[in-house]
Amino acid sequence: MTWLRNLIHVGSSSINPRTRNTSLLFLPTSLKHFTSEPNLQGSSSNIPRYSGLEPTKPDEKPRIVVLGSGWAGCRLMKGIDTNIYDVACVSPRNHMVFTPLLASTCVGTLEFRSVAEPIGRIQPAISRAPGSYFFLAHCKGVDTDNHVVHCKTITDGAKNLEPLDFKISYDKLVIASGAEASTFGIQGVKENAIFLREVSHAQEIRRKLLLNLMLSDVPGVLDEEKKRLLHCVVVGGGPTGVEFSGELSDFIIRDVHQRYAHVKDYIHVTLIEANEILSSFDDSLRIYATKQLTKSGVRLVRGVVKDVKSHKVILNDGTEVPYGLLVWSTGVGPSPFINSLQLPKTQGGRIGVDEWLRVPSVQDVFSIGDCSGFLESTGKPVLPALAQVAERQGKYLADLLNRIGKAGGGHANGARDIELGDQFVYKHLGSMASIGRYKALVDLRQRGKRVVSCRIY
Repeated sequence: MTWLRNLIHVGSSSINPRTRNTSLLFLPTSLKHFTSEPNLQGSSSNIPRYSGLEPTKPDEKPRIVVLGSGWAGCRLMKGIDTNIYDVACVSPRNHMVFTPLLASTCVGTLEFRSVAEPIGRIQPAISRAPGSYFFLAHCKGVDTDNHVVHCKTITDGAKNLEPLDFKISYDKLVIASGAEASTFGIQGVKENAIFLREVSHAQEIRRKLLLNLMLSDVPGVLDEEKKRLLHCVVVGGGPTGVEFSGELSDFIIRDVHQRYAHVKDYIHVTLIEANEILSSFDDSLRIYATKQLTKSGVRLVRGVVKDVKSHKVILNDGTEVPYGLLVWSTGVGPSPFINSLQLPKTQGGRIGVDEWLRVPSVQDVFSIGDCSGFLESTGKPVLPALAQVAERQGKYLADLLNRIGKAGGGHANGARDIELGDQFVYKHLGSMASIGRYKALVDLRQRGKRVVSCRIY
């Protein structure tokens, strides 16, 4: 790497040794794992093009590559002993989102920075340690035979930036890339609806909600158009849909009625659900939630969405529901990346894992979070796509990998004969959902039995 040696030589010769910036001394160490290739794009520039991270050597710390920065991946990175491992995280976002509070940011109850935590704070070694990195990129594929993941950088649509392909060699790979919102193949959902899974989604919901309020107050707008612009439709009666509907009804009662008095009688919220809302909760809690939402002005509609147009939702019975804001929250399913992996899968399309969260038939690959599930051969049910499941799996796997590393099995193919210890066991601690107006539902279970079902005021 002649260019790097020249850079260090120039930097060293042009700076007084007594006042020299020590970051230059850190540069050779921080880049020693990278390989580079000549620019093959036909450019006359001699600047090399990084191709990736090389395999670790026996005298170096083994490398854990984590795909994803959700609940599972971040809890894993937080618990990894960086005295044993180097950590490389590949994710399209550089922060973790506290998803249970995401609905509150849409209406200003919380600010966006309150629900996002940078990866560098969760695992400081990624920002400081010479062998640990965060890459803002998508993983395109996994070569389990050669212990390599193939990635492509994210340019966020910038025209002057060309996405770069690179590869990372791993000793241990943890696939925690999560799932994506389920659309059930319904036409028009991705084009017209907003999902509530990222901070950017919450920002878009807030922007569109306020924009519609402003537009509806413009002279000359017909009453019919005002009703459409200010009709907020939520599809999906799970915890996310119910919580967002509750937050939105609070926003209407406390803010819209005071600050947008001219249009306060036009704004409404409709929640569409195919079955019962909060189906995983106790019957008495569901009934209570239904009463409270109705009391808050939320209209509950039971139906199945057949088609989504730019200004209306069409149900299976032919009913047309016009909307100005459409929020889609109907659960999650495997992402295209997970579907593309040639790994064992569950019936639902998740990556299949054994009792220790390993992916069978391949070495040194683990999977946790919403993208994984127990194989049928384990005799265990596939766990729900919940934050507490992902968090518990991340903690367990971090402890397991730390034990493997301390036993000398951290490097590739080094853990074949190491005793793994206790299997992963999930104990459900209960469910909670806010329904607006400072009210919430708590459903606690113990030893498979529901022992507490209560309402919080």
